[in-house]
Amino acid sequence: MGIWTDAFIAPPKPTLLRPEAFGRLAVELARERVVRTPWTLIAGKLCVNASLNWGSVSGQARWDRPPVGTVLRTEEYPGEIPDPDDDPPPWGPSHEEARLLASGEKVLDLLPALRSAPYGDEDIAVVFDHMDFGNWAITDYFQYEDHRTTLACFALAGPQNRPLSANTCGDMDGGPTLPVRTCVVHTFKHALGRLGLEDGPIPALASVTSRYFGPDQVSGKTWG
Repeated sequence: MGIWTDAFIAPPKPTLLRPEAFGRLAVELARERVVRTPWTLIAGKLCVNASLNWGSVSGQARWDRPPVGTVLRTEEYPGEIPDPDDDPPPWGPSHEEARLLASGEKVLDLLPALRSAPYGDEDIAVVFDHMDFGNWAITDYFQYEDHRTTLACFALAGPQNRPLSANTCGDMDGGPTLPVRTCVVHTFKHALGRLGLEDGPIPALASVTSRYFGPDQVSGKTWG
């Protein structure tokens, strides 16, 4: 038994990093062994609140390994009827559509791919395979190895509101949100009763993001 959680880190204001800085952020996450490649670059209409592993475009890019040029859309389940009164994500469904622009094993190959991406005009995400459990700091935080720990770096065309703390299986509670344009989101499943993961972001991850988001960077999570 366990709880799936999507945790995020973002600047305190909805700032869009310059494309060169966004590329360096992604590269440093891999070079400093926070994440493992392969990476995938997608662009289009993305939802920063979509569950990384379940039904989202980023989850399809990570798990299905489609070829470059594939158009990805939010998965719809048999019998599901769209409801105009649905709550917004993460409580309600996301509606994403994006193109897979590039993918690769070598993280430096991401930089030329980003230069050709519609950065600032469309939503962009770099999706990494999973956290790097060869790094003691990562394993020490999670306490066990799990390759389902997808991580995505988002650069959004416009601000989207991310809840700071929300149970996605409950009712929309109107709690505090943070408007974001650049942010890093990762997913994990932790055992019931494991309170250690409530203490804040992964130190190894926060160390890298703080160079780009500043010392007042904000973290939060959704779970369900």
